[in-house]
Amino acid sequence: MIYSSKDKISKSYDVIVVGAGLAGMTLANKMGRDGRSVLLLESHNKLGGFATWFKRAQKEGNTQHIFDVSLHGFPVGMIKTCRKYWSREIAERIHQLKSVRYINPQFEVETDFTKEHFIKVLNEKFSVPIETVDAFFNELAHMNFYDNSQMTNGELFEKFFPGRNDITRFLLEPIVYANGSNLEDPAISYGIVFSNFMSKGVYIFQGGTDTMITMMRDELIKNGVDIQMQAQVSKIEITDKKVSGVVVKGHTIKSKSVVSNSNILSTINKMVGPEHFSSDYIKKAQAVRLNTSSCQVYMGIKTGESIPFVGDLVFTSEDSKFSTDLILSPKVGSQTFSVYYPDTRPHLDPQYAIVSSSNARYEDWINLSEDEYEKQKQHLIERAITGLEKIIPGVRSKIDYVDAATPLTVQRYTLHERGASFGTKFEGLDVSMNLHKEIDGLFHAGSVGIIMSGWLGAANYGVIQAHEVDNYLSRLEKI
Repeated sequence: MIYSSKDKISKSYDVIVVGAGLAGMTLANKMGRDGRSVLLLESHNKLGGFATWFKRAQKEGNTQHIFDVSLHGFPVGMIKTCRKYWSREIAERIHQLKSVRYINPQFEVETDFTKEHFIKVLNEKFSVPIETVDAFFNELAHMNFYDNSQMTNGELFEKFFPGRNDITRFLLEPIVYANGSNLEDPAISYGIVFSNFMSKGVYIFQGGTDTMITMMRDELIKNGVDIQMQAQVSKIEITDKKVSGVVVKGHTIKSKSVVSNSNILSTINKMVGPEHFSSDYIKKAQAVRLNTSSCQVYMGIKTGESIPFVGDLVFTSEDSKFSTDLILSPKVGSQTFSVYYPDTRPHLDPQYAIVSSSNARYEDWINLSEDEYEKQKQHLIERAITGLEKIIPGVRSKIDYVDAATPLTVQRYTLHERGASFGTKFEGLDVSMNLHKEIDGLFHAGSVGIIMSGWLGAANYGVIQAHEVDNYLSRLEKI
């Protein structure tokens, strides 16, 4: 059932999930379907976490613009995950994107984002011997967590494509937008994510994020999961090194276990308190780096107007060379356009929307004055429209609504530390997975370690942690 935000919940649960991102939702659904009593708590007034959307009235007519917030696109594996842990109906709405384009001073490429086509492009357009290309993809295919390789992304590209900044741009730029990777990050995190995305192309949910999350909400309720939104957890209660419940608006809700779908550092430092953990664990946690944030510009097209098909995802840049540091700067010339055509939401009147995404640093925004902040937002908007005009001439006159989101927007609505769009860097995964070894019954399923970022990574991490929670509850039952 869905509780009102004003309700004080008196029931106790097998598991309370703090935060309704895709990891928390998937964990809750699996455990509810397996017969566990589950309460899902969300501080916002929507489920989905960063997989979300918003609506704005059009200037003319009675219809509304609908904007998907996340950069659309996830691997084919999302179909299997949704079929197994959600429903066949949800899985069947996942469709492949037709076209991913790169437009920059070094090259222009259009691809279906499959391994086969990337091999062809590297060999024919970038003139890389097929033996080298095969060796590169073989290296990616054999990467795993247990080798503990210290190779970085930069070293990986230099090994196979020395001095080829253009190839680095071709291979890394989409992943920078997908999860905030840079040249200094471990190559294993890149290899696993890139292999997933390149196996059979890039996919989206037909019907829009709003439809997907609504279908997931209905599935949660059907499987007996209780839900309360606008219910921010202020504290996870610990009694004798064991979880005993959570506090919401001064009211304690009892539970045998708790899973935090919040940021791992917020979980440790704010909701639990570092005094409950060993000094070695806190030392590891303090070394965890947050990932970067992002900016987005939302552009809605007037009712009755249309735009030509120019690709589904368009990676554009005016920068002469690729730099993961520059791509984070407010002065960056790079942005990615997600273009939403009417077939994204075929159940509605024809709608077109474009979302420009660019990576960003929280520190470049937090210290701006109010006037400086508004000027920087307007710069974002103008840069997006000007860039879009180069792909769709005359589009400016067709735009009915435009607004921008910044790292501060991300922080406000998601409560992510420093507006981190992609959780933590790679070292956060170890801290996350060992949380329950510090405090009995406390688990984490938030975005960590890059590979657990994105829609598929989040959902799969929720499944992994659901097994851990279920094993813990089964041990309690045997005592």
